[in-house]
Amino acid sequence: MASYDFSTDILFEILSRADLKTMKNCRVLSKECKDLTYESNFMRLHSQRTSTMVGYLVQSSRLFGQLTSDLVSGLDPKPTQDFLNFLPQPAWIVATVNGGLVLCTPGKCRDDPFYICKPTTQQWEVVPSPNPRFWTAKISMLVLGSNPLWFKIVRLSDSRDDTIDLELDLDSECSNEEDNFNVFSNEKSWHCEIFDSKSWEWRQSDDLKLTHNDYFKCNQDVSACGALHWIVFNDKQDKYTKYTMLSFDGDKEEWTMTSLPDSLHGNDHCDQIAPVSCEGKLGLIHLRQETKMLDVWILNYEKIWIKKHTINLKSLHEKVPLPRSRIHSFYGVDTLFMVDVGSVSFYNFRTRKLNRIRVGGWIKSAYFIQTDSEPVKLKPQ
Repeated sequence: MASYDFSTDILFEILSRADLKTMKNCRVLSKECKDLTYESNFMRLHSQRTSTMVGYLVQSSRLFGQLTSDLVSGLDPKPTQDFLNFLPQPAWIVATVNGGLVLCTPGKCRDDPFYICKPTTQQWEVVPSPNPRFWTAKISMLVLGSNPLWFKIVRLSDSRDDTIDLELDLDSECSNEEDNFNVFSNEKSWHCEIFDSKSWEWRQSDDLKLTHNDYFKCNQDVSACGALHWIVFNDKQDKYTKYTMLSFDGDKEEWTMTSLPDSLHGNDHCDQIAPVSCEGKLGLIHLRQETKMLDVWILNYEKIWIKKHTINLKSLHEKVPLPRSRIHSFYGVDTLFMVDVGSVSFYNFRTRKLNRIRVGGWIKSAYFIQTDSEPVKLKPQ
């Protein structure tokens, strides 16, 4: 079989015209193909040429408590407002996944159902309510197969008595966890339920066992490498804060804990530490507020953290104060996406170009989405 040595320009032209599924499949051909498809310039051009949607669904709270979900793409200086207005009632996004699926709920009551939808095709289905006895503390979703579509929803709930009046707070990853443990031991249990799209029903899984000194950081989870990931910290060990990556394997349905790099233990509480998806792999960012340097780590297949690079953000801090603007994720391999109180920003740290977009209201959360307009079968027959 003949081999061809395509230049980067030729690869750019070919891949930027390929449909989304083909483009993603080409990432396994070579490192050059993979790196190219994660460049922000490529992502924008591919979106234009193939009518693929790429950007962030930004949720904000406006006057009188009105909740909105706007699409911010970086291509348009103005966000596309009320992007989920095709649903039968206003809904609050709780999770998104690779492939463009969005999980929403119309309210904050324990017996409210969920909607699973694909915004580009305006398809949606009702997901039945999980066990109403417990309050949802964390909920997320991951896709395990595309043909046919197979996804799972993972719900962690407070295992305290259901008569306790708690406020469900889906838009914040912070929850009141201190009381959720056995007073006679150091163990704290989280009730775990899993929704499987193949059976279209919820089932109870084994409880997640942590200690009462373990707390979830105020970050959204990250879906990477077939698993969901959260950062958990313990501030009662050896007089310094210990950080751990908590992961849920979607196929095996098992929980694992991975220690973070030693250099992150006992860091300044003003620093930002967050999980990210980096070129399809599980990554980690550590923003040192004092020096305005951003360390980027990647977890390899041997479960070892490798520092990929360090980014100097001093020039960015002169334009947007970093303690106020929180780094949310990587839009592309060369671009950071940041969230402020009422605006979002795309910052290319190679060109030092900043694109700031105003979003009306108080921003509560943001979810990356990249999807085509091909219909999908959300619910099996």
